[in-house]
Amino acid sequence: MQYARRDSRRGRYARWCAAALGGAMLVGAGCAQLAEKERELTFRVVPGTASWFDGLPAGVRETDLTIEADGRPQHIHSWWWPAATADAPAVLYLHGSRWNLTGQTSRIEQLHAFGFAVLAIDYRGFGKSDGALPSEETVYEDARVAWHHLAELQPDAGKRYIYGHSLGGAVAIDLAAWLSEEAAKEGTAVPAHGLIVESSFTTLADIAQVVTSPWLPVKLLLTQKFDSLSKVRELKMPVLIVHGSGDAYVPARFSEELYAAAPEPKKLLLVDGATHNNCLRVGTTAYLAAIDELFDLKPVPPRRHAKS
Repeated sequence: MQYARRDSRRGRYARWCAAALGGAMLVGAGCAQLAEKERELTFRVVPGTASWFDGLPAGVRETDLTIEADGRPQHIHSWWWPAATADAPAVLYLHGSRWNLTGQTSRIEQLHAFGFAVLAIDYRGFGKSDGALPSEETVYEDARVAWHHLAELQPDAGKRYIYGHSLGGAVAIDLAAWLSEEAAKEGTAVPAHGLIVESSFTTLADIAQVVTSPWLPVKLLLTQKFDSLSKVRELKMPVLIVHGSGDAYVPARFSEELYAAAPEPKKLLLVDGATHNNCLRVGTTAYLAAIDELFDLKPVPPRRHAKS
């Protein structure tokens, strides 16, 4: 009887272990599904060509950058638009969620009109780039690959800039913080002259709280952090933070918080009447003045085409 009871206990223990293991596997699978859904909602990738895209601007060169992923090469699609002069400042353009490069032409054209040479990329999972669903990790990796390419295109570190819009602002801040940290480790100058962050946020949890409910524990649930607030403190380059006062998607207070956390030299530009997507156009004059003031760079005012 004693052995029977022992065998019975062992049987119950084995069944309990099997049930616990099965439950853990189900939870793991559920977490994996939740994490994938979170990434889908974060990046909201719209496939194909943006409906308003009317072709590549004249002078843009398409090319693919290579990155190793899971032991195989993957390609990051990019646009390179040289400036009118070979020694012009160059900017790495990092876009936000939803739209690939075909949906970014307006801001890219405006930066180019300011006198910048522009390198713009689609993260893996966007546009013509390889890969499936992006993640916080992969977009950071893609930005660093693109930065190395920009350094080849513009060898003068004093003429290299980073620009990020919306979610791309978080990617830009991560890249700038990484460059600052690497330079500090090596005891060298930071290989970039400045950072421009437009219509962005403090952390992904903060913006998720805005679009959901203040009582939901989103900070505990999110795996994608995009914690710009902590990283912006580590910058070792000038930063211009821009936000439209009429932004209905990302409150301007987030840019004010980023500005407050960033070290000097820095400048905050709140564009009166601008929305989430049109600060460059609505605030052209103020934008040009801010770039000149902070970076000691005199960009070219865009030409006004006469109406027929």
